[in-house]
Amino acid sequence: MENPYNILGVSPTASTEDIKKAYRALAMRHHPDRNPNSNAEARFNAIKKAYELLSNPQKRAEYNYSLNNRIVIDSENEAQNLWRSLFTRCGVPL
Repeated sequence: MENPYNILGVSPTASTEDIKKAYRALAMRHHPDRNPNSNAEARFNAIKKAYELLSNPQKRAEYNYSLNNRIVIDSENEAQNLWRSLFTRCGVPL
């Protein structure tokens, strides 16, 4: 799974309210009924899963713990994924 913070475009220190605002904005933009793009449903589902994880304080704490204690084996790939996520969220195709 892609980093839920990247999917919603929020920082790991974002408040619950910031996460909710980002979710609502992205969900409206990528909802399959509103967006005719072929990958809108997949993007909407990713946004929904990210919000479900980050809106639950216990699940968010577990995710943060695992994120902070993991070993990055391929740092170049990690950086590319972060940039790809950022550009995709901003609507810039790569």
